Amino acid sequence: MQPRDILCLASGGNPDAIEKHLMSCGWSVSHASDLPALRRLQAQRPFPVSLLIVGPVLTVPEAGIEECVQASHRSTWVTVCEPQALESAEFRDLILGCFFDHQLMPVAWDDLDLMLEHACQRTLLRQRHDEASVEGSDALGMVGQGPAITHLRQQIRKVAATDAPVLIGGESGSGKELAARAVHRCSHRADRPFVEVNCGAIAPSLIHSELFGHERGAFTGASSDKHGLIEAANGGTIFLDEIGDLPLELQTNLLRFLQEKKINRVGSVHSQVVDVRVVAASHVDLAEAVALGRFREDLFYRLNVLPIDVPPLRSRMEDVPMLAQHFFRRCATARKTRVDGFSRQAMTAMTTHTWPGNVRELYNRVQRAVVMTDQRLIGPADLGLAPLDNAITVGLDVARTTAERDAIRETLMRVGRNVTKAARELGVSRMTLYRLMDKHGIAPGAS
Repeated sequence: MQPRDILCLASGGNPDAIEKHLMSCGWSVSHASDLPALRRLQAQRPFPVSLLIVGPVLTVPEAGIEECVQASHRSTWVTVCEPQALESAEFRDLILGCFFDHQLMPVAWDDLDLMLEHACQRTLLRQRHDEASVEGSDALGMVGQGPAITHLRQQIRKVAATDAPVLIGGESGSGKELAARAVHRCSHRADRPFVEVNCGAIAPSLIHSELFGHERGAFTGASSDKHGLIEAANGGTIFLDEIGDLPLELQTNLLRFLQEKKINRVGSVHSQVVDVRVVAASHVDLAEAVALGRFREDLFYRLNVLPIDVPPLRSRMEDVPMLAQHFFRRCATARKTRVDGFSRQAMTAMTTHTWPGNVRELYNRVQRAVVMTDQRLIGPADLGLAPLDNAITVGLDVARTTAERDAIRETLMRVGRNVTKAARELGVSRMTLYRLMDKHGIAPGAS
């Protein structure tokens, strides 16, 4: 991507004068007169900055522009428009929802140069951030760079080099399944099956048949032979999630399999040799379950050869911003959205929340926020988290940000949502006020 490439879409106004000025400033200008031409240029290469030039009336559909903005994630959009164009509520919504900044005609060339330079720097910053986020996750599929997740990666690579059973501990939602898949992915069995079994989700009356299979006629309804899940994992790995929920009678059969590497289908008198590595996980303390008589001691020692503990999210809070951005990109890619990311208040709220539901809770909150928010930037309320002004203690920067946001909201309410009057009372230009409203996720019509 060339840092000085700019894509211009003309919808009235005076595009020739603007484009001539851009070229004199060293920009490489690509011109589109309509949306089909814009899409063709977007498909050819990415542009750091895209400029929409609008006359008194926008002559291309807002929906079409919004679609093009969403299709050019690696480009920052700005607009230069006639003041009359802002009389359209739809156009104002388009600017606030999709654009980084705007400027009114007649063009103030120095201000335009500064706006475009800021837009270009924003694109480069986003690209750098995305690259850093990708570096934060590796082939194991784990996102984060803190000491806790780094230590977990080291443990996984060590245990993956053997075929001994692995017992993964950790709280619900902390990522035990991800760790199990990482063990399989790093092992010599990576190209063989990975079969997951949730021991707590299968009815006790069926789990024996599900794990070990059955012969035709072994019981009512057994109309044909059936391979069990252990047999289906032959050559690969079977992941027994929540193994603490396994009934005691099944624990005996599993112990025999671990000792002999053989299984017996229900209704069969013959044993079958299987080559399967066992990775088990439990959110309960199995040693305590043994002491309470709820889990076989001999099975516990058979499984607990290579123990791994997945840390709770509250012990790796330095990874929360990277995880949140990772989940945001996943959710935003899955659906069309105008959301551009998280506000600073939202990020601060996430880094102060204790996350009792761990990584799963973080993902669920981000997913809900992407779907439900009406703002360009996700705020604390969208995440279901306490706003900053409810925090017990705040730093100077947070207090300043909160005061700025509250002043803008109170002024807008006092002047009946009139942005021009509000800007005059606050002593800033309309462009600056729009930028501040965008920063704080405040829409012109919001209360």
